[in-house]
Amino acid sequence: MDINFDKMGGIVPVVTQDAVSNKILMVAFVNKEAFLHTLKTGKATYFSRTKNRLWCKGEESGNYQEIVDILIDCDNDTLIYKVNQKGLKASCHEGYESCFYRHLSNDEWVYNGEPKIFEPKDVYILKRF
Repeated sequence: MDINFDKMGGIVPVVTQDAVSNKILMVAFVNKEAFLHTLKTGKATYFSRTKNRLWCKGEESGNYQEIVDILIDCDNDTLIYKVNQKGLKASCHEGYESCFYRHLSNDEWVYNGEPKIFEPKDVYILKRF
């Protein structure tokens, strides 16, 4: 595989998209190890820059992402994971389906009305974000 992990110091961005609705769910990063783990398990695994380790989406919440398809851009340095969101069907650790639940309005980030699926305090034992 010709993914250019060198361009950004060993990681590439991944846009995660719902395979049915095409809604953008989140953006994260993978290194080679996370990408290979994703291929092996069929579940989206990312590299956490904050925790400096691999994390399988849903490892704490149960809201894992089943890989349907993987696309690569023309520069070989950005991926799209098309997924079926499992569990409570929320990809955002704040409890929303998508991490993109705010939009810019008059120079302020405003809640866009997306329904909250869960309260983080009810799902996560320790807040680690």
